[in-house]
Amino acid sequence: MIKFGTSGWRGIIAREFTFHNVGVATQGIAEYLTGELARPGSAIFGRKPVVIVGHDTRFLGRAFSLAAAEVLAQNGLTPLLCERDAPTPVISYTIRQRRALGGLNLTASHNPAEYQGLKFSPSNGAPAPPEITQQIEANCARLAEQGWTAKLAPLRAFSCRALDPQPAYFRQMRRLVDLDTIRKAKLRVALELMYGTGRGYLDQLLSEAGARLEVFHAEPNPLFGGHHPEPDAAGMAQVRQCVLAGRAQLGLGLDGDADRFGIVDRDGTWLTPNQILALTLYHLVKNRGWTGAVVRTVPTSHLVDAAAELLGVKVHETPVGFKFIGALMESEPIIVGGEESGGLSVRGHVPEKDGILACLLMAELVAAERKPLKAILRWLTRQVGEFHTDRINVPIQPETKAALLAKLGAGLERIGPFKVERFITTDGYKFLLPNREWVAFRASGTEPLFRCYLEAKTEANLKRLGRECRKLLQD
Repeated sequence: MIKFGTSGWRGIIAREFTFHNVGVATQGIAEYLTGELARPGSAIFGRKPVVIVGHDTRFLGRAFSLAAAEVLAQNGLTPLLCERDAPTPVISYTIRQRRALGGLNLTASHNPAEYQGLKFSPSNGAPAPPEITQQIEANCARLAEQGWTAKLAPLRAFSCRALDPQPAYFRQMRRLVDLDTIRKAKLRVALELMYGTGRGYLDQLLSEAGARLEVFHAEPNPLFGGHHPEPDAAGMAQVRQCVLAGRAQLGLGLDGDADRFGIVDRDGTWLTPNQILALTLYHLVKNRGWTGAVVRTVPTSHLVDAAAELLGVKVHETPVGFKFIGALMESEPIIVGGEESGGLSVRGHVPEKDGILACLLMAELVAAERKPLKAILRWLTRQVGEFHTDRINVPIQPETKAALLAKLGAGLERIGPFKVERFITTDGYKFLLPNREWVAFRASGTEPLFRCYLEAKTEANLKRLGRECRKLLQD
């Protein structure tokens, strides 16, 4: 079964992710697009049948993308294939800039090297919403039932038109980021590119802005050096050492497809995506004078809410998945949208995660205020208070899952000694506690565990909340 999750369909290469299944998935997408192309009133009715196709640095990425392009062409569509591996936000921007019907991106983002994925974005460049992916899944299920198989040319025998998406994307970045401010600060930056698609993008833009760079892992490697291509604290370890050695003032990093970011401050601290979202909002309102609202997902820190209240900005809350953030960014005047897992975009850009943009904005903030990010964050927390966050995975017995969901879904009056003041069911089960503390539970769809998102005003309360959540689920 081909199922699209929060960010496309993913599977292990040669087990679920095969040329046959890529053909089926692409045919399902092609049937959706040709149907919309002919439907009066659709967003793409009457457009030229152009579809952007790209891939990351994973194993067989180019071959899979050529197979997808061939299936699209067999359906009367015109695939444009990115000249080389391309960042997800670049593909997203190119869809909009070229007025394409949509785009297919062969990427498994930050997943381990044995995974590959296929992500479909409609004409607005956002991740496809459930109402679209459900139609595609239904097409794929019908095709599988019929025994449909793609008729593909021998490997490397098919070719299609190529495009270089970099120049147009660079023009967009120069509009959104004040490179002159970065240039005046003469920043020294350590850069982690994770063997991925961000090379030639983030490093080149920072060089254009006059930053002196020390770059790690700028060569493509489908095995990602034996590590997950994720710019979390562990993935940014070499950058941290570079910063602590005094060779850089700031550390910036991207995941394998450059839609997620990692930030290391001058003292070697890895800043969480929650903190970076709040700092981006602060920067765009205080230093740029932007107005509008901020949008975050259910498990994202309420530090964002507190900063928004301080700055006079409205807050929107959405389910998990950037597709929901993107949809709101298309319909509301949103300054910045983001999520705790490391995704962020801003007004006037794509309704999709862009790690390149997030890194550039943090460099701009450091350059504009001539101080480390933690100093700015300390000022902010002095105004709004501290917020301590954590996410824990709690294993459960599979046979207890239904009963636990029913228990949580009925609401709780207390979680241990903590009184529940409000119950939210936008995505999973979120319980608001006194003093802006909260807990959110989401059941894994693939493993026998619950993900618990915690936020407290002190480290002691955070630890206590974690203990109470484990007890609640495991008892």
